[in-house]
Amino acid sequence: MAYAKPKIAILATGGTIAGSIDSSVATTGYTAGVVGVDVLIQAVPQIKDLADISGQQIANIDSSNMTDEIQLKLAKEINKLFANGVDGIVITHGTDTMEETAYFLNLTVKSDKPVVLVGAMRPSTAISADGPKNLYNAVALAADKQARGKGVMVAMNDKIQSARGVVKTHSLNVNAFSSPDFGDLGYIVDGEVFFYNNVAKEHTKKSPFDVSKLTALPKVDILYTYSNDGSAAAAKALVADGAKGLVIAGSGAGSIHENQKATLKELLKEGVNIAVSSRVVAGRVAVSGDDAKLGFISAEDLNPQKARILLALALTKTNDPKKIQEYFLKY
Repeated sequence: MAYAKPKIAILATGGTIAGSIDSSVATTGYTAGVVGVDVLIQAVPQIKDLADISGQQIANIDSSNMTDEIQLKLAKEINKLFANGVDGIVITHGTDTMEETAYFLNLTVKSDKPVVLVGAMRPSTAISADGPKNLYNAVALAADKQARGKGVMVAMNDKIQSARGVVKTHSLNVNAFSSPDFGDLGYIVDGEVFFYNNVAKEHTKKSPFDVSKLTALPKVDILYTYSNDGSAAAAKALVADGAKGLVIAGSGAGSIHENQKATLKELLKEGVNIAVSSRVVAGRVAVSGDDAKLGFISAEDLNPQKARILLALALTKTNDPKKIQEYFLKY
């Protein structure tokens, strides 16, 4: 009996992998999100040896312009495709916000089937374009039986990263992604997948967040703390503009300038949920017992941009900071 190849759907959202410029040596200054999903698939015909491929254009943007609406659309489409018998999903995505979309899907996809985000650091027109090999590896990963139950993953530069751990740690290098707190999940060599790590945080089917009926998410904004961070005008303005939650990119292990903190304490009394993260690339934040009693939530080791994702989803379930703190410890 002939072996039936796994069904893999490629969902394209744009990014550098779909970028173009009229120079074969230029790796900056290109226009992201101009090449369509069909062209991406045609550029790597070898992926059809790995799987039965279908393609769909969800968006075609520079990922710095990613929105809650596109992330919600992706989650709903993935859940629908899995319900209709697709075996794995590959999402082509810009690298700027890839970690945010990956983590959002890690909390909202309701399947243990593989979901893999992939992109490129160099446009499709560059002589050193990394997109085609990355795409081949991503399809190989999504088609591999070992990839089930691992949560959403990112496949870049031959490495497999977890959505929970992955961070963009270089602005231009092809080796742009790493997981400072968690380490790589594994690697891919010419389409062969090797896992050597796992992430203990819960995800996908074990996550409580259901976006099937949501058309928007509660507004959550990020504030940076820094020396001379005095007036807290930004915090007040964001709440006046409708923010239901704030994430603070604290210094060190989550320290906040005393002037800023005084205003944040007042906002807590008004019912604004505030999660404390850090502007430092690795390590967890330490919220004191007194601050926890006031309602400050520790983002643990989540960076500010991922903490924003979790706080927004948490606010679809509860406004209780103690319950939200449990989410940050678990997911």
